Amino acid sequence: MKILLTGANGYIGMRLLPQLLEMGHEIVCAVRDESRLSVDKEIRSNIQIIEIDFLEEPKENIVPKDIDAAYFLIHSMSSSTQDFDDMEAKTAVNFNKYVNNTNIKQVIYLSGIVNDEKLSKHLRSRKNVEDILYQGKYNLTVLRAGIIVGSGSSSFEIIRDLCEKLPVMITPKWVLTKTQPIAIRDVVAFLTGVL
Repeated sequence: MKILLTGANGYIGMRLLPQLLEMGHEIVCAVRDESRLSVDKEIRSNIQIIEIDFLEEPKENIVPKDIDAAYFLIHSMSSSTQDFDDMEAKTAVNFNKYVNNTNIKQVIYLSGIVNDEKLSKHLRSRKNVEDILYQGKYNLTVLRAGIIVGSGSSSFEIIRDLCEKLPVMITPKWVLTKTQPIAIRDVVAFLTGVL
């Protein structure tokens, strides 16, 4: 299968890419800056790389027409700006513009757990992206995950640092959000399993 992998340079994308290659898929990595894609020479020689900034309006469609499926792993949480939700919505709209002119059959989106009426800004943004992706001309598979636990993930590193530095912590009353952590290996297994 020919697969478009967005967010290939991110925490999930970097772990998903070798698995997809091992499964025999042809991978097209969509990245903003090819020089920042930190993969070894062997992986680089087995993938196609296209530079796309999904925050910018598409000028020309450089996504191959014969794409079968795509992973939407784009988020703007690491951005220092407060309007990350607008940025995430724009990336989803532009993603649809790119792939609606291809033969794509399935898009897989890794979202957050959005099963409550009152959501944080972060989770509202994830749900909004999901709603935008549902407008695409493809079948959308949405996987929802809480904190993804694995060495190198920002959530894991924050929790580890807090535990090492503050073995006992008093928190404000508003810190009541329960979570359902999941291991990165399991996330990758689910992402490849639903393809």
